[in-house]
Amino acid sequence: MQATVATFDPDTGSGTVLTDDGRRLPFDPAAFAAGGLRLLRPGQRVKMEVADGRIVRVTIVTLP
Repeated sequence: MQATVATFDPDTGSGTVLTDDGRRLPFDPAAFAAGGLRLLRPGQRVKMEVADGRIVRVTIVTLP
């Protein structure tokens, strides 16, 4: 699933994304850390892995 970063707190590693259908979903520091990222910025496109209704990993969208 892909979305756009709405908010990101670099101090905690948590934030929210907006899905393409307009839903705002939160992600926690564990999901951010699982993606191996160092920083996100609002407006950035991300790919998310979701399990049991929650985001478990956030990564940046890359072209093949």
